[in-house]
Amino acid sequence: MTDFNTKLENYASLSIKKGVNLQKGQILVIAAPIHSYEFVRLLAEKAYEAGAHNVHVEWSDEELAKLKLDHAPMEAIQEYPWWHSKAREELAERGAAFITVKSSDPDLLKYADAGKVAAANKAAGEAMKQFRNYIQSDKVSWLVTAAPSTGWAKKVFPEVSETEAVQQLWEAIFKAVRADLENPVLAWEEHDKKLQAKSAILNSKKYKQLHYTAPGTDLKIDLPDHHIWAGGGGPNTEGVHFIANMPTEEVFTVPHKDGVNGYVKNTKPLNYSGNVIDDFTIHFKDGKIVDFSAGEGESTLRNLIDTDEGSHRLGEVALVPHSSPISQSGILFYNTLFDENASNHLAIGSAYAFCVEGGTTMNEQEKQEAGLNTSLTHVDFMVGSNKMNIEGILPDGTKESVFQNGEWAI
Repeated sequence: MTDFNTKLENYASLSIKKGVNLQKGQILVIAAPIHSYEFVRLLAEKAYEAGAHNVHVEWSDEELAKLKLDHAPMEAIQEYPWWHSKAREELAERGAAFITVKSSDPDLLKYADAGKVAAANKAAGEAMKQFRNYIQSDKVSWLVTAAPSTGWAKKVFPEVSETEAVQQLWEAIFKAVRADLENPVLAWEEHDKKLQAKSAILNSKKYKQLHYTAPGTDLKIDLPDHHIWAGGGGPNTEGVHFIANMPTEEVFTVPHKDGVNGYVKNTKPLNYSGNVIDDFTIHFKDGKIVDFSAGEGESTLRNLIDTDEGSHRLGEVALVPHSSPISQSGILFYNTLFDENASNHLAIGSAYAFCVEGGTTMNEQEKQEAGLNTSLTHVDFMVGSNKMNIEGILPDGTKESVFQNGEWAI
């Protein structure tokens, strides 16, 4: 059994070598919560060993963010620091790589002013629009990964002490990202190839539409002409291969923004902005959300959908078999980075431009014409289960099974 420190080292090395694939002389930007300082220091060490020019760390503290929401006036909530967005843009233009360490407490903002939370999210979305375009066009190498916090760990493992919960969450993360294996780098290379092979099969099909059926779900999703399925890693604009999420088990593309019809029910809770949204159903007509309901967090869901015009539509369709390792772990992570890799999922909001041929060089008008959705937000929610079937409709109208009872049929 690999010991904790070795697994942590493996995790940091994977993040640098296979995640952002840091190049010699490159700047690395790490955005992380203050309690993950030990992991961040290890990331920085591995980055400098790989030849980083500089490692810049942006620290955050959820408790401070909560204090601001509780006490600052709305005017302050709506003022996103301009220097932060400009710094991100400048660093991206200089070719920096970006790592975000996720660690949020799913219940942190359960009792916060929902209007202020929505305003803060919208302000950040507007300020970071250009940087988000860089990310969603793969201009730069980027990675989203995670480290436990006490609040998050206790949400996942409520029956044990805080110390034990954090330890158990670390072990679950190590397993999910393959850091517990003898040769994790090789394991990721093999996993990456498998995901890309599945993408290649889907790209050869050129489906016009996907039809989802499951308990509480009957949804038809049109796919744009010249859409591209992606999975595992891919190149940035400099041709450097990177993997944007660790873990990742998905193969994904974009829906046509005007071509979603029917209804879909979630199968896992969604942790969004310090609140949990669960037991929800969303109805679509001609791509747009026309109705929704939720057993928990309905006001939070409403605020998400009302972010802007684009947040009333979908920007991603992702396929994950029910037999994925994260699904089979039986752990509900209350963290989208992990839960989306245990389940087929969709995303409310903006689309990834690289999922349409020539998309990364399109202007906003061209993206719209190609069927790509634009929004200030991009939020994944889980809809898959072992009871979900998905049909692919070919250009000639032929139907074939893509998923049967939650598993690949192609």
